[in-house]
Amino acid sequence: MEAMDGQCSAQQPPASTYTLEPIRLASEDILFCIDVDNESLVEMKVSAAGGRPYTRLDSIKQAILLFVNAKLTINPDHRFAFVGLGKSAFWVRKEFTSDIDSVVPACRGIAVDSPCGHADLTQLFRVAAHEAKKSRAQNRILRVVLLYCRSSTPPQHQWPATQKLFTLDVVYLHDKPGPDNCPQKVYDALVEALEHVSEYEGYIFESGQGLTRVLFRHMCTLLSHPQQRCVQDDLDIPKSLAKKSAADSAPADENAVVVSSQ
Repeated sequence: MEAMDGQCSAQQPPASTYTLEPIRLASEDILFCIDVDNESLVEMKVSAAGGRPYTRLDSIKQAILLFVNAKLTINPDHRFAFVGLGKSAFWVRKEFTSDIDSVVPACRGIAVDSPCGHADLTQLFRVAAHEAKKSRAQNRILRVVLLYCRSSTPPQHQWPATQKLFTLDVVYLHDKPGPDNCPQKVYDALVEALEHVSEYEGYIFESGQGLTRVLFRHMCTLLSHPQQRCVQDDLDIPKSLAKKSAADSAPADENAVVVSSQ
């Protein structure tokens, strides 16, 4: 700095700055786990062409195809595989692929056989951990996206808390609370499972409205890469298009499942 009136001004120290080092996001291997219990056949509040009932499973398949196409547009190196969830997890398509022509028939071929009763996630976590090790060897990461539809059956698992090799996301479609179901208890069990196994920040979303657009919105939010996420409590997308005053004045749905902190 220039000297003024014969006095030199002291040099000001540089202001401290925050820098974020660039990192390369790993390509993902995404394992979809789709609930095939009878509750997956509950009808949504929309009809298919010709008036045919449109079920939760139909909407889940459509949402997955939307997700896959969008994810491949972002990065064509992402890969996908499928398992079903009955009493435990079973393979539908074991090989991970980025070929949309292979993904579509695998997704559309998933069907419901019979009531499943309880749901044990232990085998799903075993499969995911095994595949995650193979993904890591290729400098990739593995994510499981669980789509669960049972309103009265909390999932169970036996898995050590020290093994966090993959990230778990959950979308939970359920009935309204009633004497024959307990969606809040199921939701709490899903939250516990997510926090127990996730390597990065896992997200969980729920809906008891039976609206396909809500499911699609949740799946679009799950396009976010696990290595690039904020915690779910800080998530403020998607933005509502409704006026804030209208949103503030809307009555709360007393039957809605409470979304607890992640």
